Amino acid sequence: MKTTVSLKPADAQKDWVLIDADGLVLGRLAALIATRLRGKHKPQFTPHVDCGDHIVVVNAEKVKVTGNKLDQSIFHYHTGYPGGIKGRSLRQRLGSAHPERVLEKAVERMITRGPLQRQQMKNLHVYAGASHPHDGQQPKPLDVGAMNRKNVRA
Repeated sequence: MKTTVSLKPADAQKDWVLIDADGLVLGRLAALIATRLRGKHKPQFTPHVDCGDHIVVVNAEKVKVTGNKLDQSIFHYHTGYPGGIKGRSLRQRLGSAHPERVLEKAVERMITRGPLQRQQMKNLHVYAGASHPHDGQQPKPLDVGAMNRKNVRA
């Protein structure tokens, strides 16, 4: 009789993956990244171990959304002062100084909260432009657009 293999943190094989987000749909890309960060695409997936890959995302500012979400999706935050609730649309957030935070937040909200989430989010490296400093790790490119025709928005 076979037993279930429980992976130890030292035995986890972590790969480096490069994703070009130019023209990709935000939600579909975030779901794929969250799955790979957790390690659920691997046969030796263990829920309590960080066995996911390192994900490098470039061109995060060129990510697309479907429908009218650019103007209708408002992200609210509070300044801490009375009456200090504010909101910014997705278009404003993508046009700001840190457009990569939109993708980071989308992925962060798709991963189970807790200490393991914080550890897994350290394996996500998102850059607004086309360059990244992880050439030494030789990340393997992953063509997300070719996986499903709905992943790309013209």
